[in-house]
Amino acid sequence: MTSIAKCRVAFFVVLCATMPAHAGTCTDDIAQTQAQLDLAIEKDAGSHGWKPESLNALRNRQPTPRSLAESEGDNGLDFTDALDSLDRARTADRTGDVAACSREIAHARAVLR
Repeated sequence: MTSIAKCRVAFFVVLCATMPAHAGTCTDDIAQTQAQLDLAIEKDAGSHGWKPESLNALRNRQPTPRSLAESEGDNGLDFTDALDSLDRARTADRTGDVAACSREIAHARAVLR
């Protein structure tokens, strides 16, 4: 391979590496809905007053949106269902199933209303 060909290949590799990655079609909607859901879970968790620390908290494990949702009783079930919908939306987004992704996002947003 000549040095000119090597330079062209190197230029092409650098050009491809610097191009922005295109996110999936639902990625922005998933991120926005996840942020809204996280805020709703935190707001709900803070509205019930103090509760005894769980075993996970005593073991210095940081709470996740899912663990907070699971600990919140009736509302937590809805939040857990919304988190499951977002997981299914991410899977659909990775496989390119835009209809399923949109349907799952709509379901998660319905819980927020």
